[in-house]
Amino acid sequence: MTHLRSLREFISELESIGEIQQIDTEVDWNLELGAVIRRSYDLRAPAPLFTNITGYGDSGFRVLGAPGALSGPKHRLARIALAVGLPYDATGQQIVEALADARSKPGIAPVVVWPADAPCKQNIVTGDDIDLFAFPTPLIHGGDGGRYIQTYGMNIVKTPDGSWTNWSINRMMIADKNTLACLIPGPQHLGVIRSKWIEAGEPMPIALAIGVEPGLPFVGGMPIPEGEDESHYLGALFGEGIELVAAETVDLLVPATAEIVIEGHILLDETIMEGPFNEFPGYNATEASPKQVFKVSAITYRDGAIQPVVAAGPPVEEDHTIIGTTSAAEILYLLRQAELPIASAWYNYEAAVHWLTLSVRQDWHETTGLGSHELVDKIAEVIFTGKPSVNAPKILLVEDDVDITDLEQVVWAFATRSHPDLDRGEFHYAHKVSDQLAVYLSKEESHTFMAGKVIYNCLLADLYPEGKRPVKGSFENGWPTEIQERVLANWEKYGYR
Repeated sequence: MTHLRSLREFISELESIGEIQQIDTEVDWNLELGAVIRRSYDLRAPAPLFTNITGYGDSGFRVLGAPGALSGPKHRLARIALAVGLPYDATGQQIVEALADARSKPGIAPVVVWPADAPCKQNIVTGDDIDLFAFPTPLIHGGDGGRYIQTYGMNIVKTPDGSWTNWSINRMMIADKNTLACLIPGPQHLGVIRSKWIEAGEPMPIALAIGVEPGLPFVGGMPIPEGEDESHYLGALFGEGIELVAAETVDLLVPATAEIVIEGHILLDETIMEGPFNEFPGYNATEASPKQVFKVSAITYRDGAIQPVVAAGPPVEEDHTIIGTTSAAEILYLLRQAELPIASAWYNYEAAVHWLTLSVRQDWHETTGLGSHELVDKIAEVIFTGKPSVNAPKILLVEDDVDITDLEQVVWAFATRSHPDLDRGEFHYAHKVSDQLAVYLSKEESHTFMAGKVIYNCLLADLYPEGKRPVKGSFENGWPTEIQERVLANWEKYGYR
């Protein structure tokens, strides 16, 4: 594994494969910057690095758009692969396997460095000098309620007794020069820890680290169990602890190479209006609502700080790549721990984290003695429990003759293998933990974080005797090897390029 220890190392690696587009033309933070990011998603273009932002020309500050999005056809998953330590051309299944494998390893604690060795301490601002508007935070979408400084940073909090530190990504909007409005859903780990501070009757210390090393946002979006520290898991993935440094005004450790660190407290009982803001289901947001208040006590930042920004919306953007990739890895790990015959797992990004595909070994029926309905129920017992249940209200089971990272193959398998009835083709599970943002949810479901789930059965092994199962009539399966080789060798001779 190659451990990229800072956002700047990550940008350098992306530049080396043509995945950074530096934009020196002046771009306005007011909507234009966000529109460029959105367009880059749609075209699978290199990540835009803005160096000349209206009103901030002499500051040296920069903005990196689409830091964890998909790339062009030559290396579609390059930004994801490099972030988690793999070669830029790694496949989706290789990425998920690496993340799932690290879950079985003991965590490695971070290494604490002196402030003098931490680039995030190059500039320190406290008291009346605090001004969140000093940074070129964009107004991203046309209907947004404000400028969102937190779309790809790490929220760092710990329990009052210090036994559990949690790293997560939740949106935060600038309310004034030293105040942020924060989305903190109760069932998420950030909300669970805040509830403990409320019980203690104290505001919750928090640090927001922006522009962190590229692996951190991915583990921040991973549904690892309550009580486990994401930074320790990242250490297990890389085989070494990440570097942290003590914050200035709160008792927390923050990433030493972060571009910007914002410190303060979530107030006990004050709220402030936040939103609207476009989110990962892919629809324009329309309403603001009262949210928690983050009162800032210090800001530290690097010279020429680089601020990553996500323009959330329709697939594919970072909500989909982060949640989809890491949730698939956690689910794969849990299913294997349960000794179920699962070959791989994949959230198809195009389905906006609403659709998970599981690949089952083709010999599952012979090795388990189960019918497909029994196997479906065993899978449901595992993945509809706890945090991994939050996303993927729709799940497809296919055998591993299908490449589940290829949406065309998944759609073909779903259309041709799932019986359209309730006895064989689909199985419904009521009142499971759910995300609250799906547009089809009722107000009650959204408020309670509980809704129905469905598993679509696209398995064939228990319908046909071994040796009689349908075989995909693909190029690989439909012609003799020598004919395949001849066609491939002569492809350009045929006139194709």
